[in-house]
Amino acid sequence: MQLVGISSLAVLCFCSSWFFSGAYANESTSIHSDSTTDGFVPLSQGDHLTNWKHSGNWKIESGVIARQGKGGSLVYIGKKIPDDFELRFEWKVNEGSNSGVYYRPTQYEYQILDNEDHPDGRNPRTSAASLYFCVQPSKDMTKPVGQWNTGRIVCKGTIIQHWLNGEKVIHVDYKDPKWAANVDMLRQRGGNLDARGTNLSLQDHGDPVWYQNIRLKELKETDVVDMAEVSPAVIPASVLEAEKKKLAGIIKRREDAKKVRDRRKDE
Repeated sequence: MQLVGISSLAVLCFCSSWFFSGAYANESTSIHSDSTTDGFVPLSQGDHLTNWKHSGNWKIESGVIARQGKGGSLVYIGKKIPDDFELRFEWKVNEGSNSGVYYRPTQYEYQILDNEDHPDGRNPRTSAASLYFCVQPSKDMTKPVGQWNTGRIVCKGTIIQHWLNGEKVIHVDYKDPKWAANVDMLRQRGGNLDARGTNLSLQDHGDPVWYQNIRLKELKETDVVDMAEVSPAVIPASVLEAEKKKLAGIIKRREDAKKVRDRRKDE
């Protein structure tokens, strides 16, 4: 895993900043065609979850989407996410809450998290705004629990960007060899960064979470994106060791599940 050199004092300061900082209800299947002057199409507004699919466990009121019970993810079915796009949204969480925004097939997740109280906040690679279990943000830019954060995802070609509260915290060209270890980590979890074409999904992880002002723009070939690179935050050795154990557990559960499926096919 590629690490950025840093003094032990800086590592200690960094660690402190991370530790403390089936059946669906489909309300409509009509396609949103209205867009703003900047090309973004609003996906959430008003008091109706138009073009969203769920099991009755999500609600929207005055444009604010809230999870209100168990039942699974909230999926936008108005259209699939374009290959090249920019997604903007606002989010907030309760104490210890965990959710995520899935925007491409397999394991493409913009992590939504209370970094201070949730265990995933101990590892930058699973913290808020991370490309979950793949690339960590450059810093913790989250606002206190209960306050709105602004999220932004930009994907064009092999470039992936995550933004949080106005700052780009992830910039990855996953075909660049320097990201090979990160890409392989995601592959071991079943992820494929070449995958395209899925519906936007807001994860139900059993915790209170709120979203609003979700809007999507398809990027054209001529659109220029910010290519300034950012450096991922350094992950302390003790956290990396715990990460390896967690990944091993994930892989074993996937292999065990596959064995069960294969055995049932043979029966």
